[in-house]
Amino acid sequence: MSERPRIFGISGWKNSGKTGLAVRLVEEFTRRGYRISTIKHAHHDFDIDKVGADSYRHRQAGATEVVIVSGTRFAIMHELRGAAEPSFEEILARIGPCDLVLIEGYKREAVPKIEARRLEANNREPLSPTDPYIVAIAADHPVDDTTLPIFDLDDTITIADFVAEVTGLTRL
Repeated sequence: MSERPRIFGISGWKNSGKTGLAVRLVEEFTRRGYRISTIKHAHHDFDIDKVGADSYRHRQAGATEVVIVSGTRFAIMHELRGAAEPSFEEILARIGPCDLVLIEGYKREAVPKIEARRLEANNREPLSPTDPYIVAIAADHPVDDTTLPIFDLDDTITIADFVAEVTGLTRL
């Protein structure tokens, strides 16, 4: 059994800046030479396939898994076909070897997380008071209702340094 990878999460309400922060962190850690994987939890139906494509037709015909492979990438699409959504641990087990897994969403998972806050978010109710796994806040506005470390949402390098420290990611 392989060792569980280092994991760090980004939580927040819709339009709180989660995806932008995740993308910037992936870019920064990749620039530093790390192999990064991401897991994004969607609270809605989504599709990564195009209607009419061969792989789409395979899924429509009833295939449970469709794997698309080329010289540059591969993707596995798994249709649940009425089965329960897989657990976070089941998804994590499918991730290939990497230095760090950044997760976006999965608010209820017991992993260290940073809470993204933006004034333009759909909901501005703080998550950190009820989530003991939130270890810091990244915001585009002043925050004074916490004892947690607070970062500017756009200060990617400092946030990346913090994530590396929290997860034990060593310098290359």
